[in-house]
Amino acid sequence: MRTVFRGRAVVGGSERQAAVLVEGERIAAILPGDAALDAAEVRLAPDEVLIPGLVDTHVHVNEPGRTEWEGFASATRAAAAGGVTTIVDMPLNSLPPTLDADSLDIKRKAADGQCSVDVGFWGGAVPGNESELPGLLAAGAFGAKCFLLDSGVPEFPPLPDPRGALRALGDGVLLAHAEDAAFIAEAHGTRYTDFLASRPAEAEDSAIARVLAAARETGGRVHIVHLSSARAVPLLAEARADGVRVTVETCPHYLALTAEEVPDGDTRFKCCPPVREEANRDLLWRGLADGVIDMVVSDHSPATPELKGTGDFGSAWGGIASLQIGLPVVWTEARRRGWSLAAVVERMATAPADLVGLGHKGRIAVGAAADLAVVAPDETVTVGALAHRHPTTPYAGRTLHGAVRGTWLRGTRIDPDRPHGRLIRRGDT
Repeated sequence: MRTVFRGRAVVGGSERQAAVLVEGERIAAILPGDAALDAAEVRLAPDEVLIPGLVDTHVHVNEPGRTEWEGFASATRAAAAGGVTTIVDMPLNSLPPTLDADSLDIKRKAADGQCSVDVGFWGGAVPGNESELPGLLAAGAFGAKCFLLDSGVPEFPPLPDPRGALRALGDGVLLAHAEDAAFIAEAHGTRYTDFLASRPAEAEDSAIARVLAAARETGGRVHIVHLSSARAVPLLAEARADGVRVTVETCPHYLALTAEEVPDGDTRFKCCPPVREEANRDLLWRGLADGVIDMVVSDHSPATPELKGTGDFGSAWGGIASLQIGLPVVWTEARRRGWSLAAVVERMATAPADLVGLGHKGRIAVGAAADLAVVAPDETVTVGALAHRHPTTPYAGRTLHGAVRGTWLRGTRIDPDRPHGRLIRRGDT
């Protein structure tokens, strides 16, 4: 089957007119926009742009065990609706957590046949499971995630010292939720300022320094998840310049939201680490522009309305639901700051794909998977009904730029009623 997409496309880091020829599941050629081709045609409207399908490497699907929080069917429908064609599921909040090859197999069986997009899996690193980590990688996990403090669920305890996990993983990557419990205080009540003060930037900065020291000592590869403290950016830049193998992500909520706008009692905004002040947000954007922060992924972490909407920032579940709307959230703020759509695509598609070694995804290039999305970057959308199981989100009612009008997985347009996503493994090409 041959299909040609004609119109503006993000190719090679810039936007230009092109004819993108798809043969089967791969991109076969990228030609001038008026090239004559014998193929079925998808002609983009003048206000549309063809982009690679986004790759979201930080998604909490929660199935099996807490499927009432989300689930593979609903999460991947939401992903497809948002132009995301590949997600990587986090190892905790499901029961059992993904801590060995057997639990990874349980997770894969739960996902099988339900997925509208391709799905991969992270393993977990907890005290005492270092010997399981090589087997997790061999079974297809893309790496392992650890918490340096209480994760919020008892079956996934913290790993205060990551050196053993780094050695066990070899060339595999260790993802670190980096907050230091020594700097965190208990906070209850409806005042967001109290919650923010209870999880200061020092908690992140201290924990990140500990992770970087472990990586220096072991030579291991680390990835800092959901960076919210811009104060850590110089520390990360220095470590990378010194040869430490570290990559860094931040999330839409840290780039779009500010502490100053969070209403008291509105626990839809609660996440850990927290949304910080406007000045901090500006510095995160600078770190993203300078390349110290490599990528933007959702940290989609939903929960039931009962757990999320208590009004008490101390007891409400911490997590932002945004898998479906990550692109318009980031693009709305990026365009205001003069960013190009191609630069956003680099951080939301190419860089996350490279993190997990999926060099054939996250880009429009000859030989790459025909994972594509059609976006109208100037069209506004108001956040209303979402395909997440629970559409509780701080973005509800917001008007954003960037409408996703269609998503293709391996050359076939995604139909949520006929899911054809695959379960992918480390090393897939």
